[in-house]
Amino acid sequence: MKLVTLNAYPSGRTGVLIDNEILDFGLASAFVPLAAWVPESMIVLLAGGAAGLDIIRRVIDDVRGRSADEQGAMRVARALQPYDDRVLLAPVPVPRMLLSHGRAYHSHSAGMRESYDPTEERDPSAFLKNANSIVGPGAAILVPPQCPDMIDLEVEFSVVFGADCHNIEEADALRYVAGYTLINDVSARDWVKHFRETGNPDLNRMGKQLPTFTPLGPVITTKDDIPDPNDVRIGSSINGRVMQDAHTSDLIHRVEWLIAYFAQWYKFRAGDILTTGSPGGNGFARKPPVFIKAGDTITVSAEGVGDLTNPVVAQASRTTAKISN
Repeated sequence: MKLVTLNAYPSGRTGVLIDNEILDFGLASAFVPLAAWVPESMIVLLAGGAAGLDIIRRVIDDVRGRSADEQGAMRVARALQPYDDRVLLAPVPVPRMLLSHGRAYHSHSAGMRESYDPTEERDPSAFLKNANSIVGPGAAILVPPQCPDMIDLEVEFSVVFGADCHNIEEADALRYVAGYTLINDVSARDWVKHFRETGNPDLNRMGKQLPTFTPLGPVITTKDDIPDPNDVRIGSSINGRVMQDAHTSDLIHRVEWLIAYFAQWYKFRAGDILTTGSPGGNGFARKPPVFIKAGDTITVSAEGVGDLTNPVVAQASRTTAKISN
């Protein structure tokens, strides 16, 4: 299944893709009473676990079994509507935690010319991304006036949790996963030189925290539709030009291992997200570098999840805040 969050008042409403249409659970309840049991919040929906997902499957079966006239009435009421990512928010609009794994792929480590051997075993790194950087599919990536010239993209296949996950065994890791989604880890690369000279990663991480720098979506594909997260083709493009074309088999550490490793410290909960890092081919590593600019259209993609596309727009110049006494 492919779960979505529609851009509906006040903070989004859950839905699911049925073929090439979106079923809005909130509006569908007038036609399919069982849909009233589906929560409007994606986090609450995911926390319902297997039983909650089974209700959604029953709703889908009910809709598919309806007559053409009944389905037509649902379309008139917008309970069923054509798939259009412009009506979607990020599938988890405000996750409680978004943990971003870095230096994850052999190809990325080599392409960024890092000082260690990308084939050697080592502890992985990660950092938290703030929820205020998240936007959904179709939303604009804003080029900030304070650092407009070295904006890069990174496709990241990402885990969405469906249950509390802490201090677990690697063999059990996927039991805590509800599904998978995509993140574009947009990055201002202005501070990479400082990072390399000092070894201090803080400014490098800050360059990933700006508003709109975390497009997320377009869907959450439940794990039954992606049985092996270590066998997924992913990629990215700028204006149709392929930038990254890779496979999660190139990960230095398998997805299950990463989940268990980070769960030693973090307690993941339903709706939390762990990115699995980005492969080689990003703009900064190219010769000459290729950076994002206003007017571009950026797409990241993954087998089983689809395409996450966002336009790039110049942000208005800085404003001076006025603080009243």
